[in-house]
Amino acid sequence: MKSSTITREQLAGMFDHTNLKAFATESDFKKLCEEAVSMGCAMVAINPYPVRMCREFLKGTGVHVGAAISFPLGQTTIEEKADETLQAIEDGADEIDYVLNVGKLKEGDLAYIRKEMETIVSICREKGVLSKVIFENCYLTKDEIRAAALIAREVGPDFIKTSTGFGTSGARAEDVRLMKETVGDLVKVKAAGGIRDWETCAAMIDAGAERIGTSSSLAILEGFDRAGKEVHP
Repeated sequence: MKSSTITREQLAGMFDHTNLKAFATESDFKKLCEEAVSMGCAMVAINPYPVRMCREFLKGTGVHVGAAISFPLGQTTIEEKADETLQAIEDGADEIDYVLNVGKLKEGDLAYIRKEMETIVSICREKGVLSKVIFENCYLTKDEIRAAALIAREVGPDFIKTSTGFGTSGARAEDVRLMKETVGDLVKVKAAGGIRDWETCAAMIDAGAERIGTSSSLAILEGFDRAGKEVHP
């Protein structure tokens, strides 16, 4: 899909509408869910605690609940990530975004990264929920990004994802392109982190992203609408 031909409905359907703030309250989550429904987003992206709450808010709407696992550092054991994943699914999560162990990837311990990915992806596959692997590219070299993407190409999560949004930088179009070129059509790519306007979002879509993680979904749609009016006065 290209940003030049995407419709407003298609764009909204790519959004994982996000609130991962430590100080988010029940009213914030209710607002998040209401906004996601009104826009027609794919999912709300939240931490595990409010999963049950958001599941109730979104009942019957078709908008998924996504739980962030081992977020934002990824520095929990494989067993802990598996337990957190199972609990989130039991609580009503339709999608799981887990942070891989960045330190193990940088050590070159690809066997560990593969075992971790196989563990989480197999749980999600067995439970019928979508799996996304967060790389946190700001800490990785191009070779490390490629190495993790090659493992994903073989293991088969539904998505690989650029960033948590809590690192030193967020999504970059060049990294999205590298990830997509590596996994091809076998795995999709989610861009997240620092995507706050239509221009940035469009660059991610044109680089190959099929999901956009953002807390600025409304602002991006407004920018999309303005761009359309400028093209078609």
